[in-house]
Amino acid sequence: MLERFFQLAERGTSVRTEVLAGVTTFLTMAYIVVVNPTILGQAGMPVAGVAAATCLAAAIGCFLMGLLANYPIALAPGMGLNAYFAFTVVGAMGVPWQTALGLVFISGVAFLILTFAGVRQLIVNAIPKSLFAAIAAGIGVFIAFIGLRSAGIVAPNEGTVVGLGDLTSPTALLAILGLTIIAALQVLRVRAGILIGIVVTAILGWTLGLAQWNPEPYSVEAMTSTALQLDIPAALGIGGRGFGLALLEILFVFLFVDLFDNVGTLVAVSKRAGLMRPDGTIPRLNRILFADAGATIAGSLAGTSTVVSYIESASGVSAGGRTGLTAVVVGLLFLVTLFVAPWVQLIPAAATAPALILVGAMMMAPLAEVEWEDPVVGIPAFLTLVTIPLTFSIANGLAMGVVAYAVLKLVARRAGKGDWLLYGLAALFLARFAYMSAG
Repeated sequence: MLERFFQLAERGTSVRTEVLAGVTTFLTMAYIVVVNPTILGQAGMPVAGVAAATCLAAAIGCFLMGLLANYPIALAPGMGLNAYFAFTVVGAMGVPWQTALGLVFISGVAFLILTFAGVRQLIVNAIPKSLFAAIAAGIGVFIAFIGLRSAGIVAPNEGTVVGLGDLTSPTALLAILGLTIIAALQVLRVRAGILIGIVVTAILGWTLGLAQWNPEPYSVEAMTSTALQLDIPAALGIGGRGFGLALLEILFVFLFVDLFDNVGTLVAVSKRAGLMRPDGTIPRLNRILFADAGATIAGSLAGTSTVVSYIESASGVSAGGRTGLTAVVVGLLFLVTLFVAPWVQLIPAAATAPALILVGAMMMAPLAEVEWEDPVVGIPAFLTLVTIPLTFSIANGLAMGVVAYAVLKLVARRAGKGDWLLYGLAALFLARFAYMSAG
């Protein structure tokens, strides 16, 4: 049955190879079960509930990808979008996290509609790949900055805005130790290096008295504390509780970042697995995007931010994964992890901060794809890269990059009739900047 459904022989693989690939992928991305609750917890969300929601959303996403699209790609709540959810939507805009979850749900539904209409594909063609790379790297710097601040390695400074923190504090010392451990494991190519590093750092913190160990009994109530808490009426502005143009901006960012993240991952993993067509297109692309959208809807209902495809899937492909059975195995492992998820609230911030820093470092790789020698794409890419962390907003970086690219393309006389969507997006972003300035 597995052979027929997943076409194992046709793709030159076996059940044993696919299971091994699934385990490999899971070990390289399991850190999200700890890191995602840490980030969303700063938005006031129950940590144990977010941990359980992370496992459930990842499992559903992997099942959809494996069974619907038959691709060896795993999904989970995305790094970057969870930071945007916590620090921009909830923190800076003041949107309640329940309303923010409602916005994630609406974005998932919008993803489905736009995929069915072919709009997501049009957007991909309108934006240069260099800008995709800059957005990914900018989010990486953003995440790393959050980790450095959480660790106390970077602190506010009146004279220079930010400066070096107190490296002799217990939190900073533990974080530096964790950073050393995780970096060493990465150098040694240990597949579960990030997850092992987090756990080892936490244990050292408890042992040395640098963190508190207060275990709580297993609680179904804690696991379900974020489930079905989304407030869709507030997200839609029903009853006068909406946030006006903020709704459109948030949906826009969710759409773009999720789209770019998925496209980059799909191209990288498909190439590595030999699943791309000779013309460079990806077979069953719509099914992949439908799986992504369905996972985001499920994640919002469970109580977590937008679900995306994970580049760590490439580790499973390297281990031989070629079909959706790999993704299904990852989903099953996330389901098993669901039952220990509430315990992640015992992990101190100093143990997860190093993971954020090094995940940010791993997101720098796409910068090699930027055509820096061409100012039409190099300048917008740079503006995107620096604006995201310096303004603490993915939306600002995205807007800056699109507007700059549209203007420079016009100056270089490269604009064509097919760029109508690009200039439409640039006009929307300019209107957004004008609105923000007037406010």
